[in-house]
Amino acid sequence: MHIGLANSCIRRPISAFRLSRTLCLPLAACLSSPSFYDGASLQARIFSPWHEKTQVRGARKRTTLKLDDLPQGLLPVEAEENNGEDAEENRPAYPTVVQQARNNMRKFNHCVVLTRVGNFYELYFEQAEELGPMLNLKVAQKKTNAGPVYMAGFPFFQLDRFLKVLVQDFGKYVAISEEFPNDPAERAKSGGLMFDRKITRVITPGTLIDEKFMDPWENNFLLSIYVEPLERQRTTDGKPSPSGSSERIAKPKVGLAWLDLSSGDFFTQETDMTSLPSTIARIGPREIVLDDALKDGQHDTIISMLREDRHVITYHPAALGQDSVADWSSMLEDVSVTVDTSSFSPAEVSAGSFLLHYVKTQLQGVQAKLRAPVRRQANEYMSIDKNSLRALEIKTTLRDGWLEGSLLHAVRKTVTKSGARLLSQRLTSPSMSLEIINKRLDLVTEMIDYEVLREQVVTLLRRTFDTLRLVQKFSFGRGDADDLLGLSRTIQITNELASVLKRHITARKQESSSDVMGSKIARETYRCLESIVDSLDLADPTKLATKILDAIDEEGLSEQHRLEENEAAAMVNMAADIINEEAPGEPVPGVPKRIRAKASQQRNSETVSPKDVDIGRDEIWVMRKNASTTLQRLHAELEELKDEKAALAVKLREEFGAASLTLRWTPGLGHICHVKGKDMNSLISKLGSSARSVSSSKSTRSFHLPKWTHLGSRIDESKHRIRAEELRVFGKLRTRVIRNLVKLRRNASVLDELDVACSFATVANIQGLVRPILNTGTEHKIVGGRHPMVEGGLSQQGRTFTSNDCFVGAEQQVLLITGPNMGGKSTFLRQNALISILAQTGSFVPAEYAEIGLVDKIFSRVGSADNLYQDQSTFMVEMLETAEILKQATSRSFVIMDEVGRGTTPEDGIAVGFACLHHLYHVNQCRTLFATHFHALADMTKEWKKVACYCTDVEELEDGKESFVYVHRLQKGINKESHALKVARFAGMPEEAIAVAATVLDSLKKRPELKNHST
Repeated sequence: MHIGLANSCIRRPISAFRLSRTLCLPLAACLSSPSFYDGASLQARIFSPWHEKTQVRGARKRTTLKLDDLPQGLLPVEAEENNGEDAEENRPAYPTVVQQARNNMRKFNHCVVLTRVGNFYELYFEQAEELGPMLNLKVAQKKTNAGPVYMAGFPFFQLDRFLKVLVQDFGKYVAISEEFPNDPAERAKSGGLMFDRKITRVITPGTLIDEKFMDPWENNFLLSIYVEPLERQRTTDGKPSPSGSSERIAKPKVGLAWLDLSSGDFFTQETDMTSLPSTIARIGPREIVLDDALKDGQHDTIISMLREDRHVITYHPAALGQDSVADWSSMLEDVSVTVDTSSFSPAEVSAGSFLLHYVKTQLQGVQAKLRAPVRRQANEYMSIDKNSLRALEIKTTLRDGWLEGSLLHAVRKTVTKSGARLLSQRLTSPSMSLEIINKRLDLVTEMIDYEVLREQVVTLLRRTFDTLRLVQKFSFGRGDADDLLGLSRTIQITNELASVLKRHITARKQESSSDVMGSKIARETYRCLESIVDSLDLADPTKLATKILDAIDEEGLSEQHRLEENEAAAMVNMAADIINEEAPGEPVPGVPKRIRAKASQQRNSETVSPKDVDIGRDEIWVMRKNASTTLQRLHAELEELKDEKAALAVKLREEFGAASLTLRWTPGLGHICHVKGKDMNSLISKLGSSARSVSSSKSTRSFHLPKWTHLGSRIDESKHRIRAEELRVFGKLRTRVIRNLVKLRRNASVLDELDVACSFATVANIQGLVRPILNTGTEHKIVGGRHPMVEGGLSQQGRTFTSNDCFVGAEQQVLLITGPNMGGKSTFLRQNALISILAQTGSFVPAEYAEIGLVDKIFSRVGSADNLYQDQSTFMVEMLETAEILKQATSRSFVIMDEVGRGTTPEDGIAVGFACLHHLYHVNQCRTLFATHFHALADMTKEWKKVACYCTDVEELEDGKESFVYVHRLQKGINKESHALKVARFAGMPEEAIAVAATVLDSLKKRPELKNHST
């Protein structure tokens, strides 16, 4: 039980820690433990560069040797190894805990090793020396027989804080070494060692499970990439290749597999090298695992691409003989369900097997339970390449990388964390299925039309917990009693939600049958709710929720949390006392607010010794007394023993004539009889030979009495049996959760679906969005389209957005757009791409009317940026992006291009721009919005029947100040004035510079060769 392990550490009496004033708090528990200095049981010896003696150079000597006299051949390995073993044998041993940490550091030499010692996690040797200052931890140096040891550490409750810094900020891999109590036999073998320490898990950016620093709104994907070995295939026509060979290199297939350990999601896909960057951008992995073989330079293109996009790359050796889908079943939620081997390509199978092998290695034997793998296919969703994801600001802004200002931020009104994750996935993978899209739109329509229903659903969803991540914790054996309660409440709320939906469906059926004249959509949209209700499986989960609520004592659980916070606060106060000795007034870093408040409250209250706090404290039980028949019987026995204790206390008070006598237990003295005041003197003469005094002061005396010692032992044994039974009951509940994994996850997915639909409905209601009409054509008909993010920003400033129509595809395959700088061309381009994405995601769109033919790929070439690290200029980056568009766009694609060719001379720019237009029009034949300042392009394409020219403009104000306003409304025609000087003046350029620019511009316009184009 996860919580049990934590409690076993928390409940150690604070008084047991004797802190040295010369050492920092995090090391105190380690240094005060007797086992820390006990190295007699450990025979291993190690070398360390800090421990070698310094060599002193003597006088210079000159020695002459002939080349033939030098020894040749291999070195005598055995002799060297023997010498090393002898030296190892003769080197003094480190203290036991340090030696255990050293062994783990050697075994996991690619990781930062955090070693649990009591209530602290410790760093040792060079890791403490290097990382201690970076983590703001004091580094201490302890002299041992084997040499000096650098040490640093922190309290256990700060683990998540330091993991975040190490894993997310520093990019380190962290190995957690936990302590396990040795049984008597192991203790004897180890020379009395109380604990053994083993690595229980390796934490990397992609293998997070339930860490508090995880982003709850986004998936934490771990991705593996498998590239098929390059094979040489003969050409079909038998003609030699340009190199003279009759063979050619086949394009390798790339297998992808990715999963989220925190939620259990598992996906695969096959792609090619061309689509790989965009597919990775869509997945958004936190870590990418590659085969060690890729380091040989055979696939430098992949490595370079991943590093350019700043992905975390991990190399891992491939597992031999584990390239079968059948090997996956042990890590899936339902092993009885056989995965269809034929549905996965060989590349996907290799990627999936490699990924699961890596996960097993990092989890160190802990078994994961993942959802059945979902095979993604490229034709199932709209492809948004990585440049478009960034340029269209789907999830983050282009300039700052912030969520605020992105499309996700504009439409995210979800109330659950898992719903937010689903929304994020859908925005990057819009559907290509009309059936799926229309079902989603039906659900949104129903939530818009029936606001009361939406409010009821949202209110219930707010009370749910993140079921997907909760049940995944149980599959790892990490869930605690709080998680069980959260799961049970979510199941109850799901039942309430199902009842609300059923009542609404019944009412809608009656309404639909009577509304014969109503629209078909209005009559049929409620049917989407029927499929939602049918997807819920609540019978067994409801029984599970009842079992959980009947078993767990919520009051006892709350009391346990209170005591844990008190003990953590006491540790914080101890830390503060030690820190204040060296740095007065400096607070203990990284302490949660509630713990800091509790520590301040304790410091301001009366001082109570830790020993007195533990005296007579009743045990707190997490499980109800009737959680099982055994538990009920054990509690009854404990009550009887408590009655015996009370009777014994009364009897002893009468026998000894000591009214102040109490029966107690302390950590140091065990079960004692305690008296105080005047009863001390009268008690001495009445104590028999069986009583033994163990402690006394001026006003108190404590002694052992066999009757109380025996009874106290029976009480302790009874409590121990109750605790063991509680663990058994908890384990049984956890097993029931795992048995219901499939149903719980399916129900959670339904809740996420409702959350996303309510989010879209809320946004549509607030922003006045309309339902789009999707079809299989290749035309956009958008009336009054708006940019969802720009409109929101303007509304905050009290300004209105100018909407625009967009008819592109059939009669107007390409829209060539000209106009002044800042005239709204880029906004128009982006807004129509965003409307397409929202429509195929299943959302209403910002327009008065929208009819859209399905888009298979969206490409954007907007904005400018260089890549100096890859030695790429702004123009080079622009050409790379343009090249990918021209090579990949299909007749069903939607392309927006803004000012292609502006990074070079006007002549070259016009040539490049025309070539792009020519290729898009004649070869790709896709819907294209092309904005440019090269006005000559309009003349060069005027014979193309399916090219339409539109423009924006400026309006001069007659105020004598040369003021103007932008006319953002698109109109047919060509605007050959870019009005750059107006923008320059508006930006604050000095008037002297403006005057010079105006003079030059006039002279340039008079030159014949420049009359037909401008830049």
